Amino acid sequence: MKNETLVGVGLAWADLGLSFVVMEGGLLEGGKTMSLTRWTKALCAWTMLFVGLAHASEQPPTLPIGAAMPPFSLPGIDGKTYTDQSFASADILVIVFTCAHCPTAQAYQERIKKLVTDYASKNVKLIAINPNHADAVRLDELAYTDLSDSFEEMQERAKHENFNFVWLDDGPKQEVSHAYGPVATPHVFIFDKARKLRFEGRIDDSEREASATTHDTRAAIDALLKGKAPPVTTTKVFGCSVKWADKVPDYANYKKKWAAEPVTLEKADAATLKAIRENKDSGKIRFINVWATWCGPCITEFDELVEHNLRFRIRGFEMVTIAAEFPDQEPQVRDFLTKKHASMKNYIFATDKKDELSEALDPAWKGPLPYTIIVDEKGNVIYREMGSIDFLKMRRAIVPALNRLTPWKGLSPIKP
Repeated sequence: MKNETLVGVGLAWADLGLSFVVMEGGLLEGGKTMSLTRWTKALCAWTMLFVGLAHASEQPPTLPIGAAMPPFSLPGIDGKTYTDQSFASADILVIVFTCAHCPTAQAYQERIKKLVTDYASKNVKLIAINPNHADAVRLDELAYTDLSDSFEEMQERAKHENFNFVWLDDGPKQEVSHAYGPVATPHVFIFDKARKLRFEGRIDDSEREASATTHDTRAAIDALLKGKAPPVTTTKVFGCSVKWADKVPDYANYKKKWAAEPVTLEKADAATLKAIRENKDSGKIRFINVWATWCGPCITEFDELVEHNLRFRIRGFEMVTIAAEFPDQEPQVRDFLTKKHASMKNYIFATDKKDELSEALDPAWKGPLPYTIIVDEKGNVIYREMGSIDFLKMRRAIVPALNRLTPWKGLSPIKP
């Protein structure tokens, strides 16, 4: 993406320790005057372009009340391309900027579906747009969700939750989102028949549906259907901030910090493995994965294990890996874990009595690798997988368990 490339160029210049000041007749580098050669003129032009685009990537102003609806042409999750003219017949057009990953957006999913159902017969059309650049969503921003904001994950969310509205993706370029200026997900924009903005703001005043007392979006629609002005035209918006593309370089810095975390490896005897499995002391959801350096599927999925540890560890979650290797393989195991930046709790079999150790860990495990179990804070198994992990199925076991143990103060639709 163009903005991302220019951001990267800017960072590269900063890494070189160069600062440029444009002056009439010259370019100053480190306090020395230089003539404006063709190269330096080009560099100045690129610098000005970078500065302009970097600024444009910041939070844009929200479309003001009375403004004309900005045109758009975006791909829908159904494989079709939609434009603003695709909905020209609607008397009122409601556009909801929302996403898949945000817990606030998830809390409003059913209410958005009900808006569609309640107003369909009144020639009110509701569509949704994803404003988030998928690569700008950090792993630790996904601790309350089974899905992120890629196009494929949008499709999965819509299928899983039976969405009854058109959902468009503006994430890759964010040109439409820059034109409208949503600040959080969800953020509602309501346009009249003339496609003038008559309301922008929240759906209602509480993520917890039972606590909502002011239904701003419904009030605005009802007023417009009666030919009146909405009682309130603008409200504050509560939810996850829009993930603009200029956050991608910042995310890279987080990745560097994660990669620098220490990696540990301890020996686990039968008593240790039994205690890990019983999970009487952690008070957390414990994820246990048994693997080996010679196991192809184990190696293939290990990067995703590391990512899921980073994803969920800010909640009541603990990941444990156990290398089913002979004790003298410790150097090879440690080397692998270090290269993978595996900062979770890591163990290796303390003896060569594998039958005894596997029995201590889980009598149900017959020996194939990889082997994964997830136990709750009382030691009850909530997920078991012999073989490669189905990560989506796994997340859909983890998130409800975490919601029960360490609930988000809003309301998640992924019920415990």
